[in-house]
Amino acid sequence: MKNLFKTGILMSLMVLVSCEDELTQEPIGLTTLDQANSTPTLNTVESSVNSSYQLLSNRLNILAQWDWGGGLVFQNDYIMQDIASDDMEKKWASDGDQPWMDEINNFSYTSTNGGPNGLWKYNYEGIKRLNIAIELLTKSDIEAITGITTARKNQLLGEAYFLRSYYYFSLVNNFGDVPLILAPAKTYQEAFDVAVRADKALVWERLKADLVLAKGLLPNSKYSSTPEKWRVSKGAVIALQAKAALYTEKWSEVVTFVDELTPLGYSLNANYFDNFSTSKEYTDNEVIFSYDHQTNTTPRKGNGICAPLGWGFFAPSADFLNSFEPNDPRKLYTVDAANQNVNKILGTLDGGNKGNDDAVTNKVYMRYADALLWKAEALNETGNYSVAIAIINQIRNRARTTVTTTGGIAPVGTLLNRLPSTDKATIKGWLISERRAELGFENQRMLDLKRWGIAKAVMTAHGKNFQDKHMLYPIPQSEIDASAGTLKQNTGY
Repeated sequence: MKNLFKTGILMSLMVLVSCEDELTQEPIGLTTLDQANSTPTLNTVESSVNSSYQLLSNRLNILAQWDWGGGLVFQNDYIMQDIASDDMEKKWASDGDQPWMDEINNFSYTSTNGGPNGLWKYNYEGIKRLNIAIELLTKSDIEAITGITTARKNQLLGEAYFLRSYYYFSLVNNFGDVPLILAPAKTYQEAFDVAVRADKALVWERLKADLVLAKGLLPNSKYSSTPEKWRVSKGAVIALQAKAALYTEKWSEVVTFVDELTPLGYSLNANYFDNFSTSKEYTDNEVIFSYDHQTNTTPRKGNGICAPLGWGFFAPSADFLNSFEPNDPRKLYTVDAANQNVNKILGTLDGGNKGNDDAVTNKVYMRYADALLWKAEALNETGNYSVAIAIINQIRNRARTTVTTTGGIAPVGTLLNRLPSTDKATIKGWLISERRAELGFENQRMLDLKRWGIAKAVMTAHGKNFQDKHMLYPIPQSEIDASAGTLKQNTGY
């Protein structure tokens, strides 16, 4: 049984402890049998949900201690979506550090690479915690047992359904068919029984259904909790509904959902960098969902991804820098190449937080500009070209009128409006360019290229050996081994 505990999904599902004498430490996120059978308290109900957010954090070593090769030092969004794309290089100066990242960059990775391993484990650990939270919150007598109010119970349950959907969104887009786990497993046999890949259509159906449940449980306001603005809100649920509709090409639904965001109070910030500045967190109008990093807390909640920036990690590709139109302020707000500062990740414009493994900088997951561009894409797909162009121009107008890093305004002629057109392909090209400039280094590029069906062409032009199999990442070999072959590998790996 030792091997069972050494890998992700099976050990993350278990609530039964055995073979403890064989373990040097508890399995990832393990809930013991005593804990599972104990009478829940208000504190355990609250913490069951709060701990489920943690897997979205950039805090270092959540799941292991300095397991670089296993991809577990921090969550791997920047590696899997940015370094893998044409936007980012591993480091400012090429070296042999962390070769598994180079394998992601040049598409030579195998099923033992740490990138997919970390991505899988982070998501399934989050799902494991959420299944426990949902089981607690849906107990018929939970209010009587714990004293939790109906309003708070509904809020926490809405958050849990959203977060489970978010983790499954990551899994289905990166791996395709994946095990669909909707309740804690209480025996080894249950764990093996559910360690089978469900058709991705079923995964999409379930995550969308969870979002419907979440939407009906959360307050109809911009924030679910004014004292805790970091919590999942109805706006976050609606945004993920829109994004799920986009990825499954339900174009009319995309438009409907995005239009529901404005009445909740979302709009474009006047200044682009307000989305990322540490001084504007939870006071801006545009960020819909982010992880709340805090410094000097126990346990630590700081943004550890700023530490690798101090070690030379995460640099822009020349192609990314050259892709910006002249004088576009978003270029320098994203990355200050001259000083080797990734401003958008640091949350500062002076190199502050660089090298800090406990930085206060929030991790932005969804914001209104992104949602508007989803709507523009949906409108273009359905032939409403004029409104699609108007949205693209709205994004460009904010960019050219934002205050630059030097305190001025971009020169006249910067980012001119796109002209009227009825050519779908031309508008799609504008949209692709706009998303790259607007959302660079926000973990969107590779996912975009794949869903547009142009990843192979773009990566080949960039000199990368992208093959058809790379549309999905491999299931970690450790997971396949632990399931005794029940889990099947993606084609080509």
